[in-house]
Amino acid sequence: MQPVPTTLRRQVGAYLRRLRGDRTVADVARNLGWSESKLSRIETAHIGITNRDLDRLLKHYGVGDGEARRIRAIAVQSRQRAWWEAYGDVLPTSYETYIGFESEAAEILNFENTVVPGLLQTDEYARAVFQADGRRHDGRPLDGAEIDQKVAVRMARQSVLTREPPPRLVMVLDEAVTRRPIGGPSVQRRQLRRLAEAAERSTIEVRVLPFSVGGHPGLAGSFAIHLFANEEPPIVYCEGRTGGVFRTRSDEVEGYLESFRELRGLALPQDESIAFLLAAARDVG
Repeated sequence: MQPVPTTLRRQVGAYLRRLRGDRTVADVARNLGWSESKLSRIETAHIGITNRDLDRLLKHYGVGDGEARRIRAIAVQSRQRAWWEAYGDVLPTSYETYIGFESEAAEILNFENTVVPGLLQTDEYARAVFQADGRRHDGRPLDGAEIDQKVAVRMARQSVLTREPPPRLVMVLDEAVTRRPIGGPSVQRRQLRRLAEAAERSTIEVRVLPFSVGGHPGLAGSFAIHLFANEEPPIVYCEGRTGGVFRTRSDEVEGYLESFRELRGLALPQDESIAFLLAAARDVG
């Protein structure tokens, strides 16, 4: 699999973080006349870095010419446009970053308590979700063309499931997801069958968390955890109306991993979940 821009940006960020060493973000940012947020976002790959800013950082850290040329070359490649950047007008920046992480993940753990996660949505279900939500990330109503673009992005994202090698996808869905008739009975019925079919694939696990469980660790909201094949640390993404929030601190990530493990343990086994989804599809409408 060829490195995507997000992967390379993470390499640059991790390298710059190592160069900073024991210096604080506040000290380096102050010396360069930057905000702490800017340096932090560069190191965590939430934004890229320009040639000028990179040169200033490398000079500040005393990096030699040969090593500087190597990291500059990686930084240039990291600024190549990814396919999802063409849809930047209708996507929050955090969502673009999320797609980049998703495209390189070796394993995706997803808990959802409201709607079917995007990676397994049908196009008609996705369209119904966007029509119901109906707003851009800046709060303005979506028009028909913008909804078309958002659906196109959502369907294109699903190609990650057929790449080589594909990521392992584990989804835990609150029963509420299976009962909410997004788009009407026929759309919901086809969506539930799509989930059951997807769960038959060896790289995909879909589990239903039934109402009978009662309270559980996912009551605070949906989240996705991305784990990577290299030594890069995992990332947690919590979606919101005006853009998602990334959690990267090791203690926070471990807390979400523990919650997911508990949610998966409370959910129905895979075979029972498939049967549940097919029964729910028959019961719709």
